[in-house]
Amino acid sequence: MKAVVLAGGYATRLWPITKDRPKMFLPVGDRTVIDEIFADLEADDRISDVFVSTNERFAEDFESYLADSEFEKPKLSVEDTEAEDEKFGVVGALAQLVEREGIEEDLVVVAGDNLISFDVAEFVDFFEAKGTAAIAAYDVGSREKAKSYGLVELEGDRVVDFQEKPEDPKSTLVSIACYAFPADTLPDLRTYLDDGNNPDEPGWFIQWLQRRQPVHAFTFDGAWFDIGTPESYLDAVAWTLDGETRVAESATVENATLGENVHVMADATVRDAAVHDSVVFPEVTIEEAEVRHTIIDRGTHLKGLDLSGALIGAHTKITNGE
Repeated sequence: MKAVVLAGGYATRLWPITKDRPKMFLPVGDRTVIDEIFADLEADDRISDVFVSTNERFAEDFESYLADSEFEKPKLSVEDTEAEDEKFGVVGALAQLVEREGIEEDLVVVAGDNLISFDVAEFVDFFEAKGTAAIAAYDVGSREKAKSYGLVELEGDRVVDFQEKPEDPKSTLVSIACYAFPADTLPDLRTYLDDGNNPDEPGWFIQWLQRRQPVHAFTFDGAWFDIGTPESYLDAVAWTLDGETRVAESATVENATLGENVHVMADATVRDAAVHDSVVFPEVTIEEAEVRHTIIDRGTHLKGLDLSGALIGAHTKITNGE
């Protein structure tokens, strides 16, 4: 079978951190977000090719990234867009990719900004056992959160109802942008679009498909993070670090307090400061500051500040009293 990793979003809610980098390249522990997915797909012998679906704006970034990576399967498949308002929608982009790459095999589709606690091979096992289209589903534990996703209703593990972004969710079980489609359902992508249906979120297609043929749901416990906001990214980092602090060997930490879930990257300096639940990118300098729940991009210099919940772009200089 083939696999597609969706990586075409512009992540505007994470700007300026993602203004000039795909959010899939954000570090989570020792790896990036997308590396976790690549590693699972690389290890599964059933998957022969992995197509990375991205846009023209980030194509060169992905080309360089994949050229330097340890993975052999991923290859780029570029959609013809350079800005958010030009996007085809996820379903539209997926249908174009299937046609562009001539895919005629079973297909696994995973969002590249998903951090999930199960191995994708477990999901593929489930898909093969059922022999139908399949989705992965997770209990987000909050009806308010469920409003932002595709709501799943099950009988056993069969999907009997699917509502994309419901205003009044009846449960908290949602689809997590991990799908598998038998080869004979791939033409349905084009049928769905030609009938004038919503090309944007995959959930709309699942809702349409589920009313026409069996769809099953792989449910799991553990953790899932949809990394689209600063809060969700920091939550994913905290889950990965599990209360620990990670400091690169080339970083300098002097007379500083580093609390839980802090990642200080290469050549960064933290001096006379306290940092908690934050990500400090390479070549950042923090002096005489208190930093909490903050993401600080590379090359930034902060001095004499008290920050909480901040998102600081690259090569910024902010000092208090100078």
